[in-house]
Amino acid sequence: MHLTRFAAFAATLLAPTMAAAGDLRADANAAFKPIDAASVASVVKNNEITPAKIELGSKLFFDPRLSKSQIISCNSCHNLGTGGADAGPTSIGHGWAKGPRRAPTVLNAVFNVAQFWDGRAVDLKAQAKGPVQADVEMNNTPAQVEKTLSSIPAYVTEFKAAFPADSNPVSFDNMAKAIEAFEATLTTPNSRFDKFLRGDVSALNDMEKKGLRLFLDKGCAGCHGGVNIGGNGYFPFGVAQKPSVEILPVADKGRAKVTNDPADEFVFRSAPLRNVALRAPYFHTGSVWTLEEAVDLMAKDQLGENLSAQDVKAIVAFLETLNGDQPKVAYPVLPPRSANTPLPQ
Repeated sequence: MHLTRFAAFAATLLAPTMAAAGDLRADANAAFKPIDAASVASVVKNNEITPAKIELGSKLFFDPRLSKSQIISCNSCHNLGTGGADAGPTSIGHGWAKGPRRAPTVLNAVFNVAQFWDGRAVDLKAQAKGPVQADVEMNNTPAQVEKTLSSIPAYVTEFKAAFPADSNPVSFDNMAKAIEAFEATLTTPNSRFDKFLRGDVSALNDMEKKGLRLFLDKGCAGCHGGVNIGGNGYFPFGVAQKPSVEILPVADKGRAKVTNDPADEFVFRSAPLRNVALRAPYFHTGSVWTLEEAVDLMAKDQLGENLSAQDVKAIVAFLETLNGDQPKVAYPVLPPRSANTPLPQ
């Protein structure tokens, strides 16, 4: 790692410690922000969020016909019933192909600085296009997606309603915009931690407050801060010591594949920690199954800290306060195919 990069990273870890002597809620508000309605509107760019787009996007998110096999939907890997992520280590895609990384959660993903572990998609509409085309995921093409959607009369009507100014509303780009509009609604406000940030000091018990103080003092908030308690920057994995190859495979160079910069080897976007207790396993490899092990590993490998069992327990207790109100999503009834709809492959 470049020395300047390491110095900047070290500064992010030390900053919370310097402020730690003050009031806990004040220190927490300096590092984190609660979720509110205005925060969503401020982060979605170049895509007006409308009820028609949200309604269309909700159907497309659950529609397996976007995949070549017509059995894999967005929800297959970003299951809204299991924290917005897959229930296994890495997702199974087209032809039973095993994905190389764990599917990130779609919940609150709108707040991330970019999408995917390496940040290769600038926003949710760019992200929505990737899995549809990836051969180990949905293995489809834009042309085939457009042909499928155009063959379904009810979808043609809904695309026209969602994109009334477009001369050709049923497009791959508009598919992605509709999915982004729906995914932008998948936020989880009103966690007990949000209530604490807003002034309800009784929202956390003493153990959870101890965990929050440790989270700040030890430097965890240097990578996991902001609205999404992470997801807002890129950081090297294995600062103090390298994790095992099961957790950090040597073949996966992380963000370096995107930037072609050797300094970005093993650099990943920090994981957002909202609802983290709902979506084991952890890390981009999905190789750690408990929060206790994940916290202990991060302390040792990132911070060079050997936490006591009680400190680990306290930090885990704090992390469990990040579970917010889960989106109330009705599984949609999808529009029927027509005689012209392409068959599964």
